[in-house]
Amino acid sequence: MPLQTKKVNFGNCIFNVWENVYEPAEDSFLFAENLDVKEGERVLDMGAGCGILGILAAKKAGEVVAVDVDSHAVRCTKENAELNNVCSNMAFVQGDLFTSLGERAKFDVILFNAPYLPAEESEVDSWIGRAWTGGATGREIIDRFIPEAPKHLKRRGRVLLMQSTLANVDETLRKFEDCHLNASIVTERALIFFETITLLKAKLSNHKI
Repeated sequence: MPLQTKKVNFGNCIFNVWENVYEPAEDSFLFAENLDVKEGERVLDMGAGCGILGILAAKKAGEVVAVDVDSHAVRCTKENAELNNVCSNMAFVQGDLFTSLGERAKFDVILFNAPYLPAEESEVDSWIGRAWTGGATGREIIDRFIPEAPKHLKRRGRVLLMQSTLANVDETLRKFEDCHLNASIVTERALIFFETITLLKAKLSNHKI
């Protein structure tokens, strides 16, 4: 168990946030406020962190698979799933994006609050740093994620992706379209320092993947 734990509340859920796990912030809460999950759906919570999105999704979903590259985050998510009584319909996986999932793993919804802030590699020296930085342009993880996502969507599946305008939202929309996903902006929220956080939705088009 980590030395320090913060408690975060959202709705009727409570989350223990370990000291070495990304703490939910404005992007997490904007995402949670606009979470689009229907009864019985199969959900992938990519980059789960403390599990806030996956656990909220599990209140409706038939199954949620929570994935994070950081083993601390995976254990933290499991603890919070138990705390919020949704552990029975969740699975917890350590892995880098889709690499730990089988090729046949398909989901109705893929949730990803991506690491999107620009930073040089030399600035990142911790798991917390890896949770928020997307490389020099902020796009390193997003650009790896987008081409793989369609392979793991069911026929009418959709992706919900959170990022910042600092990582070029228009480029994300273009890359989704290149991968035969119809993408649009769901909601935005302006922050200080000329940054706007943006939630995007992408659905499979009629084109063959």
